[in-house]
Amino acid sequence: MAQGKVEICGVNTSKLPLLKNAEKEELFARIEKGDMGAREEYIKGNLRLVLSVIKRFSSSNENVDDLFQIGCIGLIKAIDNFDSTLNVKFSTYAVPMIIGEIRRFLRDNNSIRVSRSLKDTAYKAIYARENLTRKNAKEPTINEIAAEIGISKEDIVYALDAIQNPMSLYEPIFTDGGDTLYVMDQISDKKNKEETWVEHLSLSEAMKRLGEREHEIITLRFFEGKTQMEVAELIGISQAQVSRLEKNALKTMKGYLTA
Repeated sequence: MAQGKVEICGVNTSKLPLLKNAEKEELFARIEKGDMGAREEYIKGNLRLVLSVIKRFSSSNENVDDLFQIGCIGLIKAIDNFDSTLNVKFSTYAVPMIIGEIRRFLRDNNSIRVSRSLKDTAYKAIYARENLTRKNAKEPTINEIAAEIGISKEDIVYALDAIQNPMSLYEPIFTDGGDTLYVMDQISDKKNKEETWVEHLSLSEAMKRLGEREHEIITLRFFEGKTQMEVAELIGISQAQVSRLEKNALKTMKGYLTA
C-alpha cells in the first residue's frame, strides 16, 4: 500500500475534520432523530478513523483508494447500527466493523479477482444509494439507482453481487471490556429451535445448576430463539452483560454434561 499519500479518493486527508466529544454527542443525538445532514457530518468527522485503520494493512498490495472506500462502507454501517445506550465509545464499536469490512474485501479479492470496471460500477451504485437515501429519506429502488448513475440495473446488480462476500459468524461486531460480541450473537436460531442438540442431553438437569438470571437467558436464547439484543431489552441489562452471563451459563452446563 502506498505510504504518505495525502489525497485518497479525492479527499485531502491532511485536512480531515476532527470532532470533539461534545460535537460527536450532539451530532449523534440528531442522527437518532433522522437528521441526514448530521449523519453526513458525522461520517466526515470520522474519516480519520478509517485512515488510521487502513494503515494496519500497509503490507497489502491493494490500492489505497479501494481500501479507503471499503473502510468508509464499514464506517457507515457502524454509524447506522451503533446503539448509544450500550455505553460504549463509538470508536470501540466502529473499528472492528471497519477492519472486518476490509478483511472481507481482501479475502474475497484474493480468491476472486473483480475487474476494476465492476468495482467502479459497484462503488458508484453504493454512493448513489447513500445520496438518494439522504435526499428522499428512504431506501431507493434499483431502478432509481440505475437512473441516477446512468447504468443499466442488470449491470448494477451484477457489479454489486461481484463484490459481495459471505460474512463469518465469528466476525467481531464490537469489544467491550475484553468481551467480544460476534455476528452469531445477533442471530436468532429459528431453524433449530425445536431440534437443537441440547434436547438430546440431560438439559433439564444441567439448567438446574444455573442461577435464575442465567436460566432465563438460556431459555430465551436457545428455546425462544431471541437475539442477545432482544434478551437484553427483555430483562433490562446490557447486551455485553447478556453475552457474559450466557457464556458463563454454557460453561457451567458443559461442565455438568461432560463430567
